[in-house]
Amino acid sequence: MKKSFNKKETLEKIAPVIENTAMRYNLIPLEIALDKENGRWFLRIFIYSNDHPVNHMDCENISHGLGDLLDEIIPFKYNLEVSSPGLEKRLKTPLEFQIFKGHKIIVKLKNPLEAGKTIKGTIVDYNDYSGLKIASNGSEIEIGLDNIFSVKLNDIE
Repeated sequence: MKKSFNKKETLEKIAPVIENTAMRYNLIPLEIALDKENGRWFLRIFIYSNDHPVNHMDCENISHGLGDLLDEIIPFKYNLEVSSPGLEKRLKTPLEFQIFKGHKIIVKLKNPLEAGKTIKGTIVDYNDYSGLKIASNGSEIEIGLDNIFSVKLNDIE
């Protein structure tokens, strides 16, 4: 019989398990999502490495390392997907802004600045007070988090 569950509580319980497993392989879980699609549950984990591009073996290590640990916490059948963030990942958290410092991004703003409503640039810095600092067209622009609609990696250019 299926136990009742709270999605938020479940994510809070599995996050430390995933983080500890990732640390054993010198990886960082950037995003953990538990979503229901077409009647099936998917646990998606996006991982990152500071010292090498994420590869198939990294994803396999995390999948095997988590093994039965998650089955004890998640009270229903789910599909586990472990992958790299990809070249066009949306950045959502301060941790991601720090990790991807020096990477090219596209920022969409809620309210336009002098540079426009969509700005392409490179992450220079991030802090909780002034927000995101990017280099764009030879100048640095500070964008407050309250004005950011979305930030997407743009390393494919």
